[in-house]
Amino acid sequence: MDELNPYQAPAAPVSAVDGESVHALADRGERLAAVLIDAVISIVVMLPVMFLAGYFDMVRANADAGRILLPLGQILLWAAIGFLGFVLIQGIPLQATGQTWGKRLLRIKIVDLAGTKPSLATLIGKRYLPLHALANVPCLGSLLVLVDCLMIFRDDKRCLHDLVAGTRVVKAR
Repeated sequence: MDELNPYQAPAAPVSAVDGESVHALADRGERLAAVLIDAVISIVVMLPVMFLAGYFDMVRANADAGRILLPLGQILLWAAIGFLGFVLIQGIPLQATGQTWGKRLLRIKIVDLAGTKPSLATLIGKRYLPLHALANVPCLGSLLVLVDCLMIFRDDKRCLHDLVAGTRVVKAR
């Protein structure tokens, strides 16, 4: 005997929707191409700045004096200038769409794990700054950058900087 309970909530099949099913992950090749485009843009902008500020003269003077590295203060200064240059070049598209210029050209974007655009503070403070800062540590920094790059081969295609920031790169619609 099936009686209809008028006070029972209606039953409807509901499937959970997460960011993974809504956004297709970007291909590894697309991500690599976007990073290379961003690097070319940064080089084109930063080389004249470095030349005009005397960076290459400082490096040459240190080499002539038999020193391999610049003094620590100079290394930190140029690391900060490089990161500031990155923020000035990429900050506007990152704020607007969660894309760098390279990602925008390749129609991919950065989203958080819920599938929404992360804040600029999250992108800069968690995704880019930690790796950029640690990359300047001799030997350890190079190893960290290598590990970060190789993590793209995980099933979820998330690199170390994605894990730290809670982000992933997906195809933009």
